[in-house]
Amino acid sequence: MCGNPALDFAATLRARRTARFEMFATPDRLDAWYLESGIVDAVSPARPADVERATTVREAVYQLITARRRGADFDEEALAVVNDAARRAPAAPQLTHAGRWTSATQREALSTVARHAVELLSGPDVPLLKECGNPECTRISIDRSRGSRRQWCGMESCGNKIKAAAYRARRKTATVATG
Repeated sequence: MCGNPALDFAATLRARRTARFEMFATPDRLDAWYLESGIVDAVSPARPADVERATTVREAVYQLITARRRGADFDEEALAVVNDAARRAPAAPQLTHAGRWTSATQREALSTVARHAVELLSGPDVPLLKECGNPECTRISIDRSRGSRRQWCGMESCGNKIKAAAYRARRKTATVATG
């Protein structure tokens, strides 16, 4: 959704400035994220320690993305957390008769995400990183729109809500002005 698995991973803590919604509330939700994101096709069951490790890496990734987006220096602790996770063996895809299949341990799946973050934050897409224009949303996405005019992390999640609210406000103002 955000244009990179590391950005999607960082977005698993939603509404950071307001109601904070934790997507990794239980180990099975972490497992589900790895599968639904396409990082892996199968993952060993997560334990609470895996969730804690993943949320630590997620917060470090978010810090680094935010710093890079703002042109600020990286936090050394966040850098160490991401680099430590990326240093481990990643999930390794295998070719089967049915096609590609990737089975991983929790640490391999997390390493794969951390490596996506390293590539993103050291690559050509850095100038395209944008935070969603919805004040309640803290997702960061890659803006590849013509003229870099993208305002929302996604139309279905934030854009439609904001546009509908603006339309209702304009209609209400127009009704009051003519009435």
